[in-house]
Amino acid sequence: MKYTLIRSRRQTCAIIIRDKEVLVRAPFDMPKHDIDRFVADKTDWIHTKLSAIDAYHQAQSVFSLNYGDTVRYRGAMLRIVARPGDRAGLSDEGFYMPPGLSPEQIQRVCAEIYRLCARQVLTEKALAFAKIMGVSPAAVKVNSARTKWGSCSGKKNLNFSWRLLMADDPVIDYVVVHELAHLTHMNHSADFWQGVEHILPNYHTHEHALITLQEQLRSENW
Repeated sequence: MKYTLIRSRRQTCAIIIRDKEVLVRAPFDMPKHDIDRFVADKTDWIHTKLSAIDAYHQAQSVFSLNYGDTVRYRGAMLRIVARPGDRAGLSDEGFYMPPGLSPEQIQRVCAEIYRLCARQVLTEKALAFAKIMGVSPAAVKVNSARTKWGSCSGKKNLNFSWRLLMADDPVIDYVVVHELAHLTHMNHSADFWQGVEHILPNYHTHEHALITLQEQLRSENW
């Protein structure tokens, strides 16, 4: 198994798969043969991860959006429609945009529609749940994060990814409540989870839904 070795001041070995490269982090004083044995023991796991990456890349290469296709929006599948003019947005028809765009342009316009809608939807949800929970965020912001659905800063600013609007509404609510709960507990202690469960007793199911959605969005190159 070919890998890149990175030695540092650490106590144990760790394997990191970065794109299609295998990185092994190991202590300065660990013999090379011990590192090789460690990697050999993890060969099946490494191949599984590399195969998953290949599958994602293949899915991304064939994915494209065209007029008439559908995209996720708060638990519904909305159609992409062409509308004369130079404006784009969300209506009862679905995601509307000018005709004649390429698949890449259509996806970029969809992302901008999500971003604009997220500012309104997520702010409204955050303020509504904040009132129920008795907390007050300093600000609600929208970003383009791919690996974090939401975050709460030490200054009590809530940040949410616009990609969250591709989740079902109850799942969106969970992320909002999760970040609001950090205004009281800046950790994931038992008290924190108790606060989340008080508002959303079935929050565990939403965590699983987020993992599934993240895998889907990655395969579609969102």
